[in-house]
Formats: sequence, C-alpha cells, structure tokens
Amino acid sequence: MTVDFEEGKALVMNLKSLRVFVNVMDEGTLARACHKMNLSQPAASRLIQILEAEFDIQLFHRDRKRMVPTHQADAFYPQAVRILASVDDLPDLFQQIATNSAPPLRVICHPRMVEGLIVPAMACLVKLDPSVKLKLEVHPRRYLGRRITHGLYDVGVATLPLPDQNPSAQLLAQAEMRVALPDAHPATRKQVLTPDDVRDLSYVALEESTNMRALLDRQLTKADEHLDVIHEMSTSLAACRLVREGIGFTFTDSITLSPAEQHGLAVRQWRPRVNIDFGYFVSDTNVPHPARASFVKVLKEMCEERLRPDSEIRET
Repeated sequence: MTVDFEEGKALVMNLKSLRVFVNVMDEGTLARACHKMNLSQPAASRLIQILEAEFDIQLFHRDRKRMVPTHQADAFYPQAVRILASVDDLPDLFQQIATNSAPPLRVICHPRMVEGLIVPAMACLVKLDPSVKLKLEVHPRRYLGRRITHGLYDVGVATLPLPDQNPSAQLLAQAEMRVALPDAHPATRKQVLTPDDVRDLSYVALEESTNMRALLDRQLTKADEHLDVIHEMSTSLAACRLVREGIGFTFTDSITLSPAEQHGLAVRQWRPRVNIDFGYFVSDTNVPHPARASFVKVLKEMCEERLRPDSEIRET
C-alpha cells in the first residue's frame, strides 16, 4: 500500500488537530492548551477549524474568548483520546515486537495513591516476580475518568465512586478518615479529635476537586460544622509534609499514608466519622496481563495489613 505525500500531510495535520482538541478539553481553555503545546492561539484555532471542517462537526461554541464544548465534542472526546493513545503507544509496541518482550503491567491512579500505596505494592510485586515490567500513569482525579475511556491500562486504583461508571469498580478497602497533626502538638494527647479540638490551628486542606475533600465537607455540613481553609494542597502527601513541619493539621487515612510517612506525625481518629472507599478496576480485555491478578492480590493484602490497627482501635 502506498500513501502519497499529500495524504501523509493530511494525516499529520489531523493528528495535530486531534491533540489540540484533546488538550483544550483537558485544560479547559484554549490559552492553557496552547501553553502546554507551545502553539500560538491563532494556529491552534485554525487546527480546530480544520478538524471541524474535515468531519463536518461543530466541536466548540465560540463565546468571545471562551470555547465551550458542544455535545458533539463530549461524544467525540473519548474516541480522540483512544486514537492518540494508540498512536503514542506505537513505538513501545514495535519495540516489544522487535525484541519479543512481554508488555509492562500498566497501572493508572490519581496522585493520592502513588507514594503510600501504589509504589509499595509495585515494589512488592517485583520482589515476588523480578521478571515483571511496570508502567505507572498518574492523573488528577478530574482527568482520571477521561483517561479510563481509552482503555490502555491493566489495573486502575482510585477512591470511589469513580468519575466514570464504566468500568465497574470492585471494593478494595474502606478506611476511616484520620486527622494528622505534628507529633508534639498538645491536642495529640486525645485519641479522638473533633472540630473544636483543631479550631485554633491552620487547616491544610486538599483541593475541592479531590474526592476526600468532598467527602469531608459533606459530613461537616451534615453535622452543622465548618473548618476554615488556610492552606490548600493538590496532594495529600504535600499536605502531610507541611503539617510535619509544624504547620496546622490535615486529613489522611491508613491506606494511602504509609507507615514510613507517619514519622513526625500524630494520626488520630476524627469525629464526625468519614469513611473512604477505595476501589480497583481492570481493563475489558480477553487476554489479561499475566501479572494482573498478582498485583490485585498484593494491593488487597497491603490494605488489610494497614487497616488492622483501625480494627484494633475500634475493638478497644
């Protein structure tokens, strides 16, 4: 099969148009997409127009300087992500074919899971099977649902509910939210803390887009309580590190805060109680990765071990 030069140029142009479209959808504005891609706004706008003309579809409503996605854009987005993900994976695929090597176990999660759960679980898996290869993709929760749609993963881990109901998730563990303070703070003499106990401390909160923040805010509202946010972090790890330096308090849990990261922190029970559900999901494939079941087993065992102190506290 031969492809003439003009057809090749059109293919490259369409792929670039697709990248502009996906980045505008991901970043929320044309300006941020252009900054990410190092493109001028007129060039990016032109590429979007080429894509719309090519498929006779309107992807955005132009409202002054804003570009508002249409229903067609929302429907087209998952397919565009799949196309680009497949193209981006071609070099790795050809390398695997050339070397006749096994593909890596592909894991996706949001940042909250990485340091405390996913990386330790991966390390455990490699110790059990040194031949296994791993690939980890970390996406903010607000983008995770979109990333799930392209299906290029083997195992995903996230707090529940998932931002996208497809695929269905299996419960991995349920943990109680904990409050974390500097280990020398006087409030740590109590084993159970309430909003009154931390009222005079700086609240180091997670961003509103995080599931943990949403769960906490919802429960505080039910209890007719409120905490003033002083500092705001995009990851739980960053919030805990700030508290470890003696600044205020934050919230965490026994699953994603590894024992090693608890050094310098006092982690206490919190009331009103807030439960966090952790789940895993797998890709819809007829040939699952050989290490997928082993990785899920490691995750479950690690969660059970970390929740054991929670059970002991409740029993006493």
